[in-house]
Amino acid sequence: MKNKISRYLAVAAASLAVTFGAAYAAQGGMPMGGPGGWHHGGFEKQLNQLHAQLKLSPDQEKQWQDALNTMKQNRETLRANHKQMHEQFKAMQQQPILDLNALHDAHMKAMQQDQQLHEQTAQAWLAFYNGLNDQQKTIVSTALKQHFAKMEQMHEKMEQRWEQHKKGVASDAMPAQ
Repeated sequence: MKNKISRYLAVAAASLAVTFGAAYAAQGGMPMGGPGGWHHGGFEKQLNQLHAQLKLSPDQEKQWQDALNTMKQNRETLRANHKQMHEQFKAMQQQPILDLNALHDAHMKAMQQDQQLHEQTAQAWLAFYNGLNDQQKTIVSTALKQHFAKMEQMHEKMEQRWEQHKKGVASDAMPAQ
């Protein structure tokens, strides 16, 4: 039960950032969903609709743009970090004996940098959210709740498919009698 609660909290925290725009920047190639969903302009459209519904004041619009710009810049840095880590790993593979300590250290450093960027992005979106009035927060909350419901449905479908896959593999492995 504790694991399930922490999973929901993690999903909620991630969804807050995603709903405000992480997937908007992800349209350049970071996987965030399937056809008609977060990719292929689906989320960008939803984000633009949310933006229009909020009817932001000039100060709020500035916070929106600041958060959006922070997110986009951090996304580019994250992609560059990932590419660098991948190149470093490929170079390490050329050695006759892998230096797992060096690989681990590089991975941990990249994870720390990535975590800082994620936190910076989250703080920018939270600053925007905290500047909204109650009516605007209600609009955002409704959008988040709808997103949470869709995520839960997708999770349930994935679990069902996994269970079907496991049953299929188990029946293939059983000898015929």
